[in-house]
Amino acid sequence: MDNLSVRWGSRRVLDGVNLQIAPGERLVVVGPSGAGKSTILRLLAGLQLPSSGQLSLYGVPQTYLRLDQRNPPDVRLVFQNPALLGSLTVRENVGFLLYRFGRLSEREIRDRVGAALDAVGLHGTEEQLPGELSGGMQKRVSFARALINDPRKASDQMPLLLFDEPTAGLDPVACTRIEDLIVRTTDVAQATSVVVSHVHSTIERSAERVVLLYDGQFRWSGTVEDYRHCSDPYVVQFRSGSLRGPMQPAES
Repeated sequence: MDNLSVRWGSRRVLDGVNLQIAPGERLVVVGPSGAGKSTILRLLAGLQLPSSGQLSLYGVPQTYLRLDQRNPPDVRLVFQNPALLGSLTVRENVGFLLYRFGRLSEREIRDRVGAALDAVGLHGTEEQLPGELSGGMQKRVSFARALINDPRKASDQMPLLLFDEPTAGLDPVACTRIEDLIVRTTDVAQATSVVVSHVHSTIERSAERVVLLYDGQFRWSGTVEDYRHCSDPYVVQFRSGSLRGPMQPAES
């Protein structure tokens, strides 16, 4: 992101931000509700374009929405809601991309889907429907789907995985399982990951680097170890949940 801004009418959601993500990095974007974190994901996913400035993925400036690109970059979004198709089996959900383009045999698709489900601990669930699974299992199916490579893409392009509040509403044990999966999925897919989260355990367990977004700008950036111990007032307020600090509700 190079001097990138996003406006909704007169309101600037992002105001001249700059951000570089290293290949293979696990980045977590934090900040209060309404700070623009989901906008970051929409930009990276190619679902929205900046109002000004430049966004580049894999060194290529992004000037069209994803659906308008003939060869979109390999970006995979894991939604907060698992977003599974209820009428399709787990195998059909995870292998949706492979079935859609029809370039692989049924045996190859089954093998790839099985390997992805094994990676998230869901071996043997291929023929079940999403409604037959618990919420946590459905979330893991969505992670398996993110492991499936697009057969149209060059194999040497590192995927970019985007996780939108992946542990919101889960109990602590389920959170730990999903947090471990974020790290494992990133490693298995040999990918770069960007996670948006409010959950402190998710930040602690899945991040290598943390950036804090507030009032349209990145106010702090550092390693997860720096995040744990730094005295920056934005980080201290977010970390502690204090009402006192530089982050205050907008005036009505």
